[in-house]
Amino acid sequence: MKRYRVVTMLLLMTAGALLAVVPAARAADSRAELKARMEQRLPQLNALKARGVVSENDAGLLTAAGTATAADKAVMEAENKDRRAVYAAIAAKNGATPETVGARRAKKIAESAASGSKQ
Repeated sequence: MKRYRVVTMLLLMTAGALLAVVPAARAADSRAELKARMEQRLPQLNALKARGVVSENDAGLLTAAGTATAADKAVMEAENKDRRAVYAAIAAKNGATPETVGARRAKKIAESAASGSKQ
């Protein structure tokens, strides 16, 4: 459970910090809306991870297990959509691809979860 909290806190801290780079004119949703949605989903995501229904993949997105219900998948897909928006905004600002940003984020999540740190 501690591992999930570490990963979750990392995601929220990163989302909050990184959403500052999302240009309002280009973003379909405002930074505040995106952050609010991600924060609102946090308890659901923690529960899904604790039950082993979803996990982090190497692209910085969530992946469903075979036991995921349609409702579980809807939560996961909503989170992945918002993460993609964050990754795209960061990529645009830094001249990278969203895939590269997501992969870097996944690596940081995995490293933090493995060490138990609270970056």
